[in-house]
Order: sequence, then C-alpha cells, then structure tokens
Amino acid sequence: MSRTGLWDSHAHLDSDYFTDDRDELIAKIGEEMEGFINPGCDEASSAFAVQLAEKYDFVYAAVGWHPEELAGIKDEHYLDKLAAWAVHPKVAAIGEIGLDYYWKENEPKEVQKKRLLEQIDLAVQFDLPVIIHDREAHGDIFDIFRSEVPAGTRAVFHCYSGSLEMAKELAKRGYYFGFGGTSTYKNAAKVREVLAFVPDELLLFETDSPYLTPVPYRGKRNNPLYTEFVAQNAALVRGTTFEALAAQTTKNVKTLFNKIK
Repeated sequence: MSRTGLWDSHAHLDSDYFTDDRDELIAKIGEEMEGFINPGCDEASSAFAVQLAEKYDFVYAAVGWHPEELAGIKDEHYLDKLAAWAVHPKVAAIGEIGLDYYWKENEPKEVQKKRLLEQIDLAVQFDLPVIIHDREAHGDIFDIFRSEVPAGTRAVFHCYSGSLEMAKELAKRGYYFGFGGTSTYKNAAKVREVLAFVPDELLLFETDSPYLTPVPYRGKRNNPLYTEFVAQNAALVRGTTFEALAAQTTKNVKTLFNKIK
C-alpha cells in the first residue's frame, strides 16, 4: 500500500499545465498514492488519457465529451471512437460528460442533453460508469437521472455542488459523489453539509487537477497529491479518521470503476 492509501478519482494530468513536469509528478504520485483516474473532455484529451493509462499501471482513463467542448463534435461518428476506447482494459469510465449552463457560449441546452444521453447510452452498452459534470444545471441533471437514465446505471457526480435534498435522492439511487478542493473552502458550508451526509459506500475523493486546489494551496496549480488535504478535511467533517476514509474511498473507487484491480 502507498503512504496515503488514496485514489484521486478525477484529475486532468493531460492538461498543458503539466507539460513541464508531468512524468516527474506522476512518478511521485505512484510513490504516495494508489492511483488516479484521468477523464477526457474531447477526442484529443481522451486519447492522451488513454496513453497515460497505458504508460502507468496506477493510472486509468475515462473517455468522453465535456459539455464545454461539444462544438468540436462534427458528426455522429464521435460515438464510434468512444466505443472503440470503451473496450480498452485501462478505460474505466465514460466521462467527463454532463451539462454546463454557466458558459453562455456552450452549445444550447437541448444539444447538451442529447449528447449527454448518447454518451450515457454508450456507457450502459459497455457496462461502464459515467463521470458527470453538472454546473448550474442541477434541475435538468436530476430530471434526466430520475426519468431517462436506465436503472442500474453507475455514475459519480464529480465535484458535487447540488443541494442536500438532491443528494439524498441521488443516494437512494446508488449514485456516487466526488468531493475535491471546494469542500475545504471557507464559504463552502453547503458542500460540507452534503459531505457530512453522503453514505460511506458512495463517497469518492478527487482533485479536478489542475483546478480547484484545496486549502492550504488554494490559488496554486492543483495536482493529485493534494487529495490528501481533501481527505484530511473530510475526516474532520465526518468525524472519522483519515485512514478509515482512505480505505473506504479506495474500496469505492474499485467498486464503481470495476476495471481497476
């Protein structure tokens, strides 16, 4: 076991922010952590994530089209490429996919919903979980998962920012919740309220590197090694130990992303 015993369930090490020290950093992660999952956001980043997963035993990839990148989809054949990756032994999920209503330049809501459902259908076809991005789209995301997503679909709501009431309904359906640096911020009382509620078996830690860096490094480039600070904060919020949460969330990663051994 690594020193921390932790998995980072969501980190974008394909980002240009890591160009200068990516291999050095990943080597350090391999010494300190159990591993991390690198989601794609479009075809190029998904391909890079797969390459990283092929290079490092403790790295797994997810592939998909992020709602901010949907304009890059030229035709319906984009699903064929995702399907080809889906059978790869190191591709553990379809993601990062979802809805983003924050940026007005994103594709229209109906287009976002269509692409989300197409990618969820593909995940179900290949028995893969989905990694869900939800920014200022809580109502539509919840409606989709309540009424249009097949029962038994495995999903994690990455960097969860919805209400406690929505979290309770999602938990009833067995969906997972990812918590990262935002849960350490002083003004994030509502996030910590949900963090305190989430059942042990549905909890995941993440960094969303290079973004959303936890305290005490907020404002600097994030990286998976900072999952440790997310877990330390969560132990305080939940009234338990770091070690117990590390063991539980590692178990949860391997349950949700069941290609990880």
